[in-house]
Amino acid sequence: MRICVVGAGAIGGLLGARLAKAGEEVTLVARGPQLEALKNNGLRFIEEDGSEWAVQPKAVGNIREAGPQDLIVLGMKAHQVAAVVDDLAAAYTDDTMVLTAQNGIPYWYFMKQAGVHQGRVIESVDPGGVVARGIPIDRVIGSVVYPAAEMIAPGVLKHIEGNRFSISEVDGADTPRVRQLSETLRNAGFKAPVTSDIRSEIWTKLWGNLSFNPISALTHATLVDICQFPMTRDLAAKMMAEAQQVGEALGIAFRVSLEKRIAGAEAVGKHKTSMLQDIELGRAPEIAALVGSIIELGAVAGVPTPHIQAVYALVSLLAKTLADEKGKLKITQ
Repeated sequence: MRICVVGAGAIGGLLGARLAKAGEEVTLVARGPQLEALKNNGLRFIEEDGSEWAVQPKAVGNIREAGPQDLIVLGMKAHQVAAVVDDLAAAYTDDTMVLTAQNGIPYWYFMKQAGVHQGRVIESVDPGGVVARGIPIDRVIGSVVYPAAEMIAPGVLKHIEGNRFSISEVDGADTPRVRQLSETLRNAGFKAPVTSDIRSEIWTKLWGNLSFNPISALTHATLVDICQFPMTRDLAAKMMAEAQQVGEALGIAFRVSLEKRIAGAEAVGKHKTSMLQDIELGRAPEIAALVGSIIELGAVAGVPTPHIQAVYALVSLLAKTLADEKGKLKITQ
C-alpha cells in the first residue's frame, strides 16, 4: 500500500516506521531538522525494551512531492491540519483514504451522524470549517490513538507504550476498505480493531486527555504524579465528571468508571503528556481539540463546565505567553 504520513512526529513517526518495516511503500512529510534527519539517516526506532532498529522511507517537505497515495495519515496535531488541506488533493486517487490520527474531538464529529447537530462545525477544532470543506468526508477514516511515544531527537523515536489504533468509518459502517486498513495495521504490529461506535471510544480516551494534559502542562508533573497527588487527582476527577455530563447529554455511553479511567492513567507511570512535551519544546500545544472543544460542546448541550473552563484559561495563557516570548519552559536539575 502507498502510504503518506503527514506530520512525522511521535505518532506519525510510530505509524510510518512500523508500516515501512512491514514492507509498505511509506512517504513521510516533515519539516526543518526532522526532515533533514529523515533524509540523511532515516528514522531510528527505540522499542520499549530498549532495542533499536531503523528504516529509511522516502521523506519530503510537502505532500505535493509524494505522488498518488492509497492512504494519507494525518499525523499532526489538530490545529495544524488546516495548513495542509489544500495540498492533500495532489495525492488523491479515486480511492485514497484519509486517516485522521488526532487526539481530542475530531473536526468531523457531527458529520454522517443523525440528529439535530448533523453537519455542525466545531469551531474550536476547525475554525470556519476549513478542514471540513477541504477534505471530502467520504475519504475519511477515524481513529482513536492509544500509543505513547516521544521524538527524543530529530529522526529518533522512542516508543513508550501501547500499540492500539481503533479505526472506523465516520458513520460506523463495516466496509471492505476499513477492514483492509485494519489488516495493514495489524501486519505492522498494531492492534487495529474496527469499531462501530468510535465516538464513545473517542470520549473514553479524551476523558483523560482533557484533564491530565493541561494539568501536566501547568505543573510539569507526569501522569503518575498527578494521580498520586490528592489535589490534582481531585481536580482531574472534577474535570472528567463535567466532561462525562457533556458526553452523556450528547448520547455517549461511558463504558468504564471515572475511577478506573484515572487508575489507567496512573498505571502508565512517569510519562510526560504530549502537551507537557510541547510546552518544554516551545511548540504550540493542542489545547483547543483536547479542552476547548469540550467547553464548546458543553455550551451546545447546555451543560456547565466550570473546572474545565478554569484550567483552559490557565493553560491557554501559558501557551500565549510562551508564544509571545518565543520561549519554552522546562524543569531541569
